[in-house]
Parts: sequence; C-alpha cells; structure tokens
Amino acid sequence: MMDYIAFDLGAGSGRVIKGSLQDQRLTLEEVHRFSDPSITLHGSNHWQILQIFGELEEGLKCVLREGIKPRSISCDSWGVDYVLIRENNPMLCPPYQYRDSRTDGWIDKIDRELGLSSVYTETGIQTMFFNTIFQLAAHNDQDPETLRFADSFLCIADYINYLFSGVAKQEVSLASTTALYNPKHRKWSGKLIDSLGLPNIFPNIVSSGTRLGPIKTPHLKGLEETQVVATCSHDTAAAIAAVPAEDDGTSWAYLSSGTWSLMGVELDRPLINEETAKANFTNEVGYGHTIRFLKNISGLFVIQELKTEWSEQGTHYDYETMTHMAENAPAFSYFIDPNHELFSKSGDMETKIRRFCEETGQTPPSDHATVLRGVFESLALYYKKALTELEQLIGKRIDRLHIVGGGCKNMLLNQFSANSLNIEVHAGPVEATAIGNLLIQAISDGQIETLSGLRRVVRNSFETEIFTPQNPDAWESTYQSFIKVCN
Repeated sequence: MMDYIAFDLGAGSGRVIKGSLQDQRLTLEEVHRFSDPSITLHGSNHWQILQIFGELEEGLKCVLREGIKPRSISCDSWGVDYVLIRENNPMLCPPYQYRDSRTDGWIDKIDRELGLSSVYTETGIQTMFFNTIFQLAAHNDQDPETLRFADSFLCIADYINYLFSGVAKQEVSLASTTALYNPKHRKWSGKLIDSLGLPNIFPNIVSSGTRLGPIKTPHLKGLEETQVVATCSHDTAAAIAAVPAEDDGTSWAYLSSGTWSLMGVELDRPLINEETAKANFTNEVGYGHTIRFLKNISGLFVIQELKTEWSEQGTHYDYETMTHMAENAPAFSYFIDPNHELFSKSGDMETKIRRFCEETGQTPPSDHATVLRGVFESLALYYKKALTELEQLIGKRIDRLHIVGGGCKNMLLNQFSANSLNIEVHAGPVEATAIGNLLIQAISDGQIETLSGLRRVVRNSFETEIFTPQNPDAWESTYQSFIKVCN
C-alpha cells in the first residue's frame, strides 16, 4: 500500500487528505479540516497564509501519530492569488484575496494601455477582474517598492510547496491562471511583462508531477524521506485529471462544481481566436500540458452568500434544507445572470437579486424558497448557454457532462443540469481535486503510468450517479426567456 498526502485548499476551507493506493484502487481519509483564515487590514482583504501553513503542519502531525510515513505530499489551491518572497524571507506582505477591491478599474486601464484583445491573444485567458495580471498591475501602481524588493512571487499552492521543500518553482497549471503565461510557447509572456513594466519576479515553471525534493521542516520528525511534489497545483486542473471519463469515443465535457463552476473540455492545444475571445473562454493548462478550454461561471457562490446572509439575520438553514426548499418552490419564477458583475462580490445578495429582477422587468421573488429555486434554475440554464457556446467553438456536439467536486452532491442542481442541457449527466467523484492531486503523485512515484491509467483508477475506486433529462421541452422554451434576461 502506497500512502500519499494531499493538501486541498479551497477559498472557504482547507483539508489534509490521505490517499492509499493498493491494487489500482484508491481509498481516502480526511485527516484534518480547517477554515481558511482571512483578515481585513487597512480596508484590504488578505489570506493569513502562514496560519494556513500551520494547519497543514498539524495535519501532517496527525498522520505521523497514526504511524504513517507518506511517500509524498502536494498542495493544490485556487488560482490567481500570490505571495511575494525574497531570499530567506518567506513572506514580504500578507497575500491579497482575489475578491479584494484593489483591482477595481484595472480592466479598463489595461485595455487602454495594452488592449484586452492583445492580452487574450498572448495568453488565451478570459478577462476577469481578479486575474493576476490585474493584481500585479495594481500592486505595481500602489506599492512598487515591495514588488521590486521581491525576488519572486508564487501562487498559493506552489508557495505552500515551497514552505515545505525550500524550492521556489511555479507549476504550469497554476501559472496558466495568471493571464501572464503563453500556452503556445509554454513560458511566461515577456511581451506582457515588459509592457506592464513589471519587475523580474517570475519563477521557473515546472511541469505537473515534478518532484521538488524532500520535506525540509526539521521539527516534523519521521518525514525526512517524504517528497514534495508539484502535482497540478491548480485545484481545477487536479479535479479535471480525476474526471472518470473512458476512452470510448464519447464526446464529453466537464463541470467542476463548487463556489465556482468551471465548464469545459480537454484539448490537445490552445484554442485562441476572435470567436473564443468574444465568448470569453479560457485556455488553462492541465496535466500533461493538455488545455482546459473552459468558461468560469460563478457557481454556488450566490447560494453560499445567501446562507451566510440569512444566518446573520437570525434564520439558519443548512444546505440540505435549502435544496429541499428550492425543490418544492414554484418553477421558473425569475432568473438571474450568475456571471453578472452584481453577483461577483460578497454582501447583500438577496437585495442584489431583487435589484436584478427590477432592472430586467421581472417580479422579484417573495420568499426564501423562491429565491433559492431561481438561483439553481439560473445556474442550470447558464450551463446550457456555456455548453452551446462551447460546442460552437470546438465544432463538436457534447454527448455527456461529467460533474465533479463538492457541488456534485447537490442532486437538485445535477437534475436541473440534465434537464437544461438535455444530455446525460454523470455526477462524481465529490473529492475529484484531492483524488487528482493524490494520483498525480502516484504517477510521479511510478505507480501509475498515464492520465488514462489515472482515470481507470478513479473508475475502479469511486461510484458516479447518472442523471437523465426530464421534461427537456419545458426547459428549452424557458431557456429563450433566460437568454433575454442575460442579454
């Protein structure tokens, strides 16, 4: 039995997960879970990254107390955010959170200076206000001294790998989220870096599955031979590696469902042209330098915000109750555009929904259950919009959607998705990100040979649930109304 450890960091929580591989089957054990701490300093939102590192160390201590000596460890995280380092100084300033307001206005500034079309042509990354290119441009404008004092920046998961290994490398899947990486040339975009006047802080890029070296935290006795591996440091890349698709000729797409919904396909090479730019599709790198051609959709973020908001007002629902409420509410009462800028940041989410309805000539929802159903239906209908665009761009019909990640536990949204898309939906595994992280470590360790072999292990180890379309005609006619609201 081969044991590996995944550090799986999401924007809301982090986990330490042990994976044991035996006879081409993987079993999982959650060893430690914690909330990702954040703090507001002088009006800006930051991650308390060293506290997160301490939680991960605590997880490793739990593993040691069980008498387990893993063969390797690796971290995956969300993209775009970064930490600045210099020589032996592990952090020059607390890393900003991607939803922080410091990037406000920078899309327009970069458009005026460089042209957003030239940024897309160079990187293939869709324009979103929190992309690293906008974060670094804002940093260079607001605090140039700190940026120039740094030797390097590292995105979050690669920074954690650096703290454990002492090796500062940027793994390619995470580098590709920055909108400063050229996927055609497979290197940082010198053109954009020079045009923005950014200092030389761009670290060497390594392929997914690179072994960085042994753990170098001396107080963790017993892990001296445990390797630190840069798997797919971007959580979505790790999750897509674990999609249990078969090489049977079926044309499939994926949806990594959580706070964000990432819908796309796996391509051999970047797809960058005027049409993909207009549709705002992105070209991020996956395992083996595949391309995750996808669209970022604001996923369950609105639902999460409503839960928090109502709890603060004294009404406490768990997610199961919220889903049940939505299931029993009237259908198609109103719609929102989940990707509208109104819903991109925290706070006052129910008020924003009502405002959106009023601005689009709809009757606002009258109760919590109707609010929830409208959000779930809007997500499923937006998935149809994204899949329709995707099929047009790649010139191929999609026959099956694989939904992975925490959001695939929501049976109602899975069924709504099948209804809206009018194709078969396969839901699972829930822990796709951690599974991809762990099994890429196993590839690095020589226990699995290929990506196809990795996916075979996933199919051997985890069950999926299949959803078939119900009442697709009603959803199709409703879709036309939804599109009018989105436009």
